[in-house]
Formats: sequence, C-alpha cells, structure tokens
Amino acid sequence: NIKEVNTETLRRSIGYALQNTGLFPHYTVAQNIAIVPNLFKWDKEKIKSRVDELMEKLHLSSQYYNAFPKELSGGQQQRVGLARALAADANLLLMDEPFGALDPITRTHVRNDFVNLEEFKKKTIVLVTHDVQEAFELADRVCLMDKGKIVQVGTPTELLFKPENDFVQRFFDEQRLQLEYKSVTIKMLWSFLHDDVDDSTSSKEISTDKNIWQVLEFFSLNDDEILIAKNNDQTKKLNYALLMKAFSDYKKAN
Repeated sequence: NIKEVNTETLRRSIGYALQNTGLFPHYTVAQNIAIVPNLFKWDKEKIKSRVDELMEKLHLSSQYYNAFPKELSGGQQQRVGLARALAADANLLLMDEPFGALDPITRTHVRNDFVNLEEFKKKTIVLVTHDVQEAFELADRVCLMDKGKIVQVGTPTELLFKPENDFVQRFFDEQRLQLEYKSVTIKMLWSFLHDDVDDSTSSKEISTDKNIWQVLEFFSLNDDEILIAKNNDQTKKLNYALLMKAFSDYKKAN
C-alpha cells in the first residue's frame, strides 16, 4: 500500500527515465548515474562497481566516466538516463517517452539495447509513448487512453482483434496491417499451419516466437526458402503462401 510508504522512500524506489534525459548538467556521467545509490548511502566501492557495470551494459565507453552531459551525443545522454534509472535496481521503472527526442537511427539502436538488456526484463515497466509502433513492439500489455481516461487495457492482439468500442477500432486503422504483422507470432498461428510443402527445397529453423513481420522480412530475402518451426514435439514447415493462409484463417477465427 503506497499510502503507508514515506513519499521520498517511494520515489527513490522507482526508476525514472525522461524524454529529455533530465541529466544534471553540472554532474559527470558517473555522478548522474550514481545519484540514487548516493541518496541510499551505498558504499563508495559498491557505487563505482554499479556505475561501471551499467556503463558497460549500455555501451558507454569508460572514457565518458568523467564527461559532462553536454559532451555527449543525444543517444549517449539517453543511455546515461537509462543507466541512472537502473542504478538502484528498482523493481518498478517509469519511463516517460524515453526515446522520443532521438533521431530515428539512434532511437532504433537505443531501443534495441533496451529490449535486449537482461536488467530490463526483470522489471515492471510503465512506459508512456505516443508512438503506436513502439507500444506494440515493446509492451506485454497496452493501455489506450482518450482524454485522460482509460479506454481499453489488454495485449496488443486483444486491442487489434477484440476492440471494446469504435474508438479503439478506429485508433489503429491507419497502421492496422503492420501492427497485426508485428503482434501475431508463429506460435499463435500454430493450429492454422498445415505442413504440405515440398521437401526438396532447402529449409532453415525459425523460432515460433518470431512475428509475421520478421518472417516476411526473411522471405523477402530468401524467395524459395522453407522455414522449419518447432513447438514442443511438433514440427511444421512453412513458406510464404502457407504463412499468409494461416494468418488469414487466424484473423477469421478472431
């Protein structure tokens, strides 16, 4: 019950990453990352070890240890902001459009680090974004709001295929197909896949956690390739035609 927790203690137990980093300009990179551990009065060696660890994980060269924010690129500043949010190992992270101020290429690189870093996978993260693609690529659950009120909360596929009202339906219309491709995985299509492709073509194994968009990217570079997918003890083959047929059947069923 947060009402029973001291406000300062509660605030310090939540990692926080801002759109414009919010780094203190008169603090070095190391000092910025160490703010909350210092407030918690961690041992100096423990703080330094944690700062070094996070800088390495977020691909920040040790040469920036004593650099000031103005000496860093936008992407580097954002990595420092992410490191600061993680520094005290909080269970909950609040991220307010953390990638919004970055150019598209830098944004992709920083976001990939965010997705792949094991530390983030162990947290509960509330991420605010106006980017629908970003929400669907990163979230386990999406909360769609309108005029300050929650309209629907659910998985990306629930919002796409089971909208609660016309607002939810219309909200995704302009990007619907791409969102569907990025939300539906091979595992979700499993019961709709039929293994009747020619064995003579070479094949490559693919994870059933891959979404349709990722599989289509593969097929675009490998026209005649057949993919092998394994789910528990079952093995199925798929090519472009079978994939799209399964997707069509899945949409009809949902």
